[in-house]
Amino acid sequence: QVQVVESGGGLVQPGGSLRLSCTTSGGDLKYYTIGWFRQAPGKEREAISCIGNPNKITYYTDSAKGRFTISFDNAKNTVYLDMNSLKPEDTGLYYCASDQAGYGCYALRYVRSDYDYWGQGTQVTVSP
Repeated sequence: QVQVVESGGGLVQPGGSLRLSCTTSGGDLKYYTIGWFRQAPGKEREAISCIGNPNKITYYTDSAKGRFTISFDNAKNTVYLDMNSLKPEDTGLYYCASDQAGYGCYALRYVRSDYDYWGQGTQVTVSP
């Protein structure tokens, strides 16, 4: 099975930036839909952004639009989530998930079964 790995989380001040990375072993991400999700303490997991398959169309929640950018680097087999103007409410455990069929990307909903493979998460903390 495909192994999904996220990285790039950390502690940043409000207004700062982070780049999260998602890559895989055993799969070429150009054939996959990739979604980014966030789970804050005490809250349900939510979709943040998605890049579709096969056409790499991108989608963002209202809270992410204008601040976050999802992109795909074919040479590195990596999907990035560039996060700018970070706010304390952006704090949470960020997950990357992949799906070969590409279902559900446009909807930006958290339905775990929509994605075949999930990473273990990378922590983002936004605090003074």
